[in-house]
Amino acid sequence: DRDTDKKRIEELLEENMVLEIAQKQSMNESAHLGWELEQLSKSTDLADTRKSFVFELNECASSRILKLEKDNQSLQNTIQELRDASLTSRESSLKFVELEKENQQLSKKIEKLQNQIEKEKQSNQDLETLSEELIKDKKQLQVVMETLKADKDRQVQ
Repeated sequence: DRDTDKKRIEELLEENMVLEIAQKQSMNESAHLGWELEQLSKSTDLADTRKSFVFELNECASSRILKLEKDNQSLQNTIQELRDASLTSRESSLKFVELEKENQQLSKKIEKLQNQIEKEKQSNQDLETLSEELIKDKKQLQVVMETLKADKDRQVQ
């Protein structure tokens, strides 16, 4: 039983390391995508590109969150299995506590990512609204310019 427990703990530790690496990659991707979004928001002529980028950003972040939630659920199931097995060895208990802490940290990180995504979605919506307003203003100014130009041409004639 102890050997089985040790093997299972090692597997869980490996899983945790993989999750941490995936999380770091996700955070790096999120930062990079945020930078790209910032670059796109500076250009008013790329409204369609920005919308597709925003959609991709939200999809990517959502898939990352789902993956992390799935991994988190897997860890919770493993923790429950370990509880059910009523492990008595002190080493297993320490590993269990360690895994539970890591699980809680992952849960917190998932929550932070979800909050960050919500903020980014709101920011993206604000940017889209502003972009649409600017485009409307531009069209109105073009109409006014054309009207003034026509009036000027009539006056010149």
